[in-house]
Amino acid sequence: MAQIDRLKEVVEKLRAEDGCPWDRAQTHSSLKAACVEEAAEVVCGINILEQTGDADNLKEELGDLLLQVMFHAVMAEEEGLFTFEDVAQTISDKMVRRHPHVFSGVVFASDEERHASWDAIKKEEKVGKEWQTPYLAAAMDEAKELIDVAKKRKGF
Repeated sequence: MAQIDRLKEVVEKLRAEDGCPWDRAQTHSSLKAACVEEAAEVVCGINILEQTGDADNLKEELGDLLLQVMFHAVMAEEEGLFTFEDVAQTISDKMVRRHPHVFSGVVFASDEERHASWDAIKKEEKVGKEWQTPYLAAAMDEAKELIDVAKKRKGF
């Protein structure tokens, strides 16, 4: 069994009727703080790796962040919204689409041309989704507030 499948089974068991009451009670909103905090801890793991060469913390924190992704995907599947497979397919499709020089044999004359292509593809992906943009600024402010709360809770 692939470890990603095992992780999905673990999360599903945690959320099952005979699983953990705390995990079962979680929602997308209740896990916002954990998601932001785990992302910050990945940054810490990267810093530790760069400064000491020790990768253990980064490995652990990437796992914690992956747990957040899986947790949200399992909840979304329970809600009939989408599955983890949908999440993986969406990001894979996006990366293939944004890298035609890697996956479609396109040759760019320069880094600038490659970056311009990336920007054009990204802009095209956003057509019809312009209404989402205003939500990002508020989410950034919320993430900052969540980090401030986490810092206080951890004694920083």
